[in-house]
Amino acid sequence: MHAATLLQTWIAHLRDERRFAANSVEAYERDVAAFLGFLQGHLGGEPSAQDLAQLEPRDLRAYLAHRRQGPDALADRSISRALAAIRSFYRYLERRHGVANARLALVRGPKLKRPLPRPVSEGAARDLIVEASDTASQEWVGARDAALITLLYAAGLRISEALALTGGDLPLPEMLRVLGKGGKERIVPLLPAARQAVERYTELCPYALTEDAPLFRAIRGGALSPRMAQDLMQRLRGRLGLPSSATPHALRHAFATHLLANGGDLRAIQDLLGHESLSTTQTYASVEAKKILQLYRRAHPRA
Repeated sequence: MHAATLLQTWIAHLRDERRFAANSVEAYERDVAAFLGFLQGHLGGEPSAQDLAQLEPRDLRAYLAHRRQGPDALADRSISRALAAIRSFYRYLERRHGVANARLALVRGPKLKRPLPRPVSEGAARDLIVEASDTASQEWVGARDAALITLLYAAGLRISEALALTGGDLPLPEMLRVLGKGGKERIVPLLPAARQAVERYTELCPYALTEDAPLFRAIRGGALSPRMAQDLMQRLRGRLGLPSSATPHALRHAFATHLLANGGDLRAIQDLLGHESLSTTQTYASVEAKKILQLYRRAHPRA
């Protein structure tokens, strides 16, 4: 069987069986199609399933080196993504078609630096809450937006976790049980300000917040979506002159960074965020160290 045919069966598997998002499917197809196109010239003909099984690590390294050259050269992160797509393709080939090639696992991608979180400042967080409340088209919408932003910042929730709350969670308790990534539960404390903001929203909301209904509602009564929350932050940061990094997730970053800056324990912050690994939480310590160094360089007379 030709490799091009195997690619199409894999793409259909991702789209129809795995239900991957259209953008993800397109990216996978683009990366693996580019790899197969390179092999056609590299091997002197259209690659077959047998060719894929017999590739050597040097062949894959040659492809990655090829993608680093020319006007369309890929950066390290894109190289890493392309390699991940190829490995995913090979896992499918082994499971569904018996085409295995363990040797390619020897090829390592570029070592990527974990990007530092980009939190909003304490002042910006306050401004976002006030701006959300004051500039909405309707009072209840302003209360909703202020409650959502307050909850993200005060509890460090992911946007998906906040939007998963239902009327059954009301009134919000002092300790909220959150269902996070991978179905992992954690308990987060809620400040009175967060509970009061949500209470004000629920009093003004024109829709019945029944036990199974979403807590945060769109203008027409449906569930508020992550896309709508992102659009809200985009509007607010435009009004306030904040950078494009001021997203809903930046409020979660701010929650962790500001706790750490005010003496919070790293292990406790790990639990509050629901991080599996402490190394993930430690990136917030790097943010604080960077800010301290910048302050030192600006202020010290001999810097």
